[in-house]
Amino acid sequence: MIRVTRLGLGAGLVISVVAISLLALALGPYPLSASALMQGLLRLPGNDEAAVAEQIVWQVRLPRLAAALMVGAALAAAGAAYQALFRNPLVSPDILGVSAGAGLGAVFGIFLSLPVLGIQMMAFVGGLAAVALVGLVAGLVRRGDRTLVLVLTGIVVGALAGAATSLVKVLADPYDQLPAITFWLLGSLAAVMPADIWPAIPAVVLGLVALTLLRWRINVLGMGDEEARALGIEAGRIRAGTIVAATLITASVTAIAGVVGWVGLVIPHIARMLVGPGFGRLLPVCCLIGAGYLVVVDTLARTIAQTEVPLGILTAVIGAPFFIALLARGRQGWS
Repeated sequence: MIRVTRLGLGAGLVISVVAISLLALALGPYPLSASALMQGLLRLPGNDEAAVAEQIVWQVRLPRLAAALMVGAALAAAGAAYQALFRNPLVSPDILGVSAGAGLGAVFGIFLSLPVLGIQMMAFVGGLAAVALVGLVAGLVRRGDRTLVLVLTGIVVGALAGAATSLVKVLADPYDQLPAITFWLLGSLAAVMPADIWPAIPAVVLGLVALTLLRWRINVLGMGDEEARALGIEAGRIRAGTIVAATLITASVTAIAGVVGWVGLVIPHIARMLVGPGFGRLLPVCCLIGAGYLVVVDTLARTIAQTEVPLGILTAVIGAPFFIALLARGRQGWS
C-alpha cells in the first residue's frame, strides 16, 4: 500500500508539473490557444499564426520555462539538504552566504559593465567564494559546535557581502547601473536565453547527483555527529560534501535568476509533510514541487501586471504567510 501511494504521489507531481508547464507556455501578453500551442510546440506547418506561435514558444517562453523549472528544483533541493544537515527548519540555501556572495559578484559585474555571461560568471564565483570563506574561517575556530560555528560565520560573511553590495550601489550610475542592479537583486527570468541555461546544467546535475549519493549519510547526520561516528560515518567529510553540492547548485541558479528567496525555505516543509523527513524520498519530491512552484510564480510575474514583477517580491508575498501558517500548525516538530 505504501509503495503504491509513493508511486501515485510521484506520478501526480509529474503530471502536475507538466500541466503547469503547458499552461505557462500558453499564457502571456500574447496568449496561445491549445491548438496554436501544440502547433508551435511541435513545429507543425500551418498559417501565419502557427509561425508566430512557434517563435513565441521556442524563442521566448520555452527557455524561460526551462530556467524556472531548473531554478525552482535546485533551490528546493539545496534548501532540503541544508535543513537536514543543520537540523533546523529555518535554514535556507543562503544560510552560508552563497546568495549574498553571488549578489555581490553580479553587482560588481554590472558596475564594471560586463556582458551578461560575465555577470553570471561573477555571480557564480562570488557565491562559491563566500562559502569558501565561511569554511576557511570556521575551520580556524577550534572551539564550539561545528554546526553553530558554520551558521554564525555564514551570517557574518553574508552581512559583509551585503554591506559591500550596498557600497557598490551607492557608487553606481543611478540612471543606468542602479536600476539593473536593483532588478537583478530582486530576481527575474525576463532576460534568460538558452545560452544562459546550458552552462548551469552540468553544475546543477553534478550537485543533485552528489546529494542523491549522500542521501542516507545525510539522514545519519541529522541524528547528530556522535551517532554518525558510532555508525562509522565521518561527519566532517559528509558535511563538507553536502555543503559543496548544495552551494554549487545554489550558486549556479542564482547566477541565472538573481536572488530568489523563500523557495528553499518553504518547499522542503511541504515535501516533508507529504513524504516525511527521509532524505532519499524528500529530495525528488522537493525538486518536483519546487520546479512547479517557480513556474507558477514566474507565470504570475509576467502576467499579473503590464510590467514585469520581480520573482523575489512574489516569492516573499506568497511564502511568508504560508510559512507562518506552517509554524502555527507545526506543534509536533518539523521532522
